[in-house]
Amino acid sequence: MAKNQKTSSSTKVSDASKILNDPNSSKIQKKLAGSVLSQHKSNKQTGSEMENIASKVLNSDKYNQETKSLAGSVLSQSNVDR
Repeated sequence: MAKNQKTSSSTKVSDASKILNDPNSSKIQKKLAGSVLSQHKSNKQTGSEMENIASKVLNSDKYNQETKSLAGSVLSQSNVDR
């Protein structure tokens, strides 16, 4: 199985941290932000469940650009074999 070597950028980590600390952030934003943070400077890859969630966010008109940006970051760190 090929390993994706990408990690979350410092900018995305900062954005994710702000989202997690904002009481007005949605549940989906917090879930995506948690995934982004867990992949910063680590060997972790996005799991299939988070891939599905992020994909749905990107394909929906319901979510704002900030949420879609987090989803894109999460997907960029997916397992390359999936």
